Amino acid sequence: MEPPGGMEGRTFVEVMSEKYSPENFPCRRGPGMGVVVPTVGPQGSPMKDRLNLPSVLVLNSCGISRAGDQAEIAAFCAHVIELDLSHNKLQDWHEISKIVSSIPNLEFLNLSSNPLAGTTLEPRRAEAFSRVRRLVLNNTQVSWDTVLLLAREIPELEELFLCHNEYTSVSASSVACPTLRLLHITDNSLKDWAEVRKFGSIFPSLHTLVMANNNLASIQDSKDILPRLFPNLRSMNLHNSGLNRWDDIEKLNFFPKLEEVRLQGIPLLQTYTNAERRSLMIAQLPSISLLNGSVVTDSEREDAERFFIRYYLDYPEEELPYRYHSLVTKYGKLEPLAEIDLRPRCRAQVEVHCEEKVEQLNIRLDQTVAELKKQLTTVVQLSTNSMRLYYIDKCSAFGPEEMRYNTRALHSYSIQDGDEILVVPKTK
Repeated sequence: MEPPGGMEGRTFVEVMSEKYSPENFPCRRGPGMGVVVPTVGPQGSPMKDRLNLPSVLVLNSCGISRAGDQAEIAAFCAHVIELDLSHNKLQDWHEISKIVSSIPNLEFLNLSSNPLAGTTLEPRRAEAFSRVRRLVLNNTQVSWDTVLLLAREIPELEELFLCHNEYTSVSASSVACPTLRLLHITDNSLKDWAEVRKFGSIFPSLHTLVMANNNLASIQDSKDILPRLFPNLRSMNLHNSGLNRWDDIEKLNFFPKLEEVRLQGIPLLQTYTNAERRSLMIAQLPSISLLNGSVVTDSEREDAERFFIRYYLDYPEEELPYRYHSLVTKYGKLEPLAEIDLRPRCRAQVEVHCEEKVEQLNIRLDQTVAELKKQLTTVVQLSTNSMRLYYIDKCSAFGPEEMRYNTRALHSYSIQDGDEILVVPKTK
């Protein structure tokens, strides 16, 4: 729904009236629907006699740039708890605050892809957002100072989405936001751990930190500092970061409650096979119960830890990771696994006996008895119809086994090097 040419966008009230008028939904009823009789509006109000608004109100990509009459918003949106205003033309926090302040039960607000770069939110306007619990500001280029102001003025903020905002750094805050549990800040440019560590002091109750596609180079704090930075962190997503040392992975163990990690696409793991990556990661992170979205079972963990020991068996002492020594204490110093080739044998060296004649012959095991007879015609000087074949397994206590079925494959006899084929001429 695009605004008409020459207009600077549309009002929230206009779009709401048009999208949810009874002309569009004459029979709409059901749970979550607000069927409200409006108060008397100004002359020329676009409102119809009745509107059918859901409690989850979606007005994305509608060309909205202004609020419109706040009394009308309040009359029709008293029951609204979720509002999606993404991909509109809102670039004035004053207009946004007029909409939000008129919706008393609003808990979720999505302002993604509105042009908020360079705009200022005044502290007195920020109070309008105080009831919001989940706030989405993806791709708005909203300033970090505005983010801190909102976090300070929203006393029960639980989830904050700040993706695609081109942040290269963030500033600390003297006032913490103690209620935030999820911070989604993917696809920015936060490369330095010095910036990431600030989230710990700003959001001390942080439960989930999603930082994919930020190219974070390393985790620089020590094992003494890390537990204090993120004491409640349970889930961390570092997909496509720049981590390239096992030391950085090992440091994740110092977040005391961390139980889920996502670490695909990092430079450190590029040279390993998929199986090696998972096993080495599981062995390095003993407290993790979910890796890259998959549950780590007890048996998988034991297999991974044993693999880890064997993987580092031939490394010099000075290059062994700390985790290696703790696992050797747990399992002992394991021997390398024997390499067993389970592929079917292709050929065998056998002795061919015919009367007094003995020949060494290399035969293909994928051929049939009939094909072997053909091969033997030049060796024993008999036609295929004039010979009977017997297989003698040198390691078996049983006697010769006649190879009577011409279509049977040789590998089904389990022929090994050194076994014998006895050729007996048929009697006339």
